[in-house]
Amino acid sequence: MTTFAGKSALIIGAGQNIGRRIAQEWARRGARLAVADISAEGAEETAALLRAAGAEAHAFTCDVASEESVLACIDGAEAALGPLDMLMNNAGILSGGNPEDIPMSEWQRMFDINLFGMVRANNVIMPRMIARGSGHIVNTASFAGFYPFAASRVHYAACKAGVLSMSENLALYLMPLGVKVSCLIPGPVMTTSVAGMKEFSESYVMRAPGSHMFVKSQQETARVLSDGMEAGKILIPTHEEGWDSFREHAADPDAFIAKKNAEYLAGDPGKPGITQDVIDSIKE
Repeated sequence: MTTFAGKSALIIGAGQNIGRRIAQEWARRGARLAVADISAEGAEETAALLRAAGAEAHAFTCDVASEESVLACIDGAEAALGPLDMLMNNAGILSGGNPEDIPMSEWQRMFDINLFGMVRANNVIMPRMIARGSGHIVNTASFAGFYPFAASRVHYAACKAGVLSMSENLALYLMPLGVKVSCLIPGPVMTTSVAGMKEFSESYVMRAPGSHMFVKSQQETARVLSDGMEAGKILIPTHEEGWDSFREHAADPDAFIAKKNAEYLAGDPGKPGITQDVIDSIKE
């Protein structure tokens, strides 16, 4: 059985950017899509693009901070498509600032949407997939939770580390029950999401995963995820070089953190390179 052809899938957080590109990639691979977003307009725009390309697509509004909204979204998707073969949790928010400036309310908002939003959806779909003995759950994490560098957004990094741990432990539990789990780990990817990012410090440096990396397009990110799912992978980083940093950190965390600190003090905040074709890809 293929991962995508003929399968029913719901992507929550598909109204723009990476979520929209993943919906397009899954549709190209033969999936039948339900796309959801807190923006009804964004979800419908994505669905319209999918339908124009010949795919089956249904749009839903979903606020992942609300259990009732998440349940209604999943029920609506299954009413339209039948039992869901795949659920992707991609909804999320961004904010930044020096750690001492991040208020408790923002920590709570970050976790409520970026982590507990996934928990709400997974708690609905897991019993259904377990009862059927099949299914595939996909959660979106970040390099910020993969290894330490994101001192300019510690609340986001902590949250995404939680998504990684949750995904691995869910995979451990669900694997013998016939349900797969994958976790997309985006490194530097071209996005417009930072445009509306909340900032809690007047002056701070946005630290990034490494100046040796290059920003990838959303389209390539969608292909990397889909190929990884086809291959049965659990953790799917967008950049393979992320594993080098992951292994270096695991071998000696103190030395790794000291190295990152030294790089920053020397004027290297880890900003990746970017090519013109990736900049242009956002317009496609």
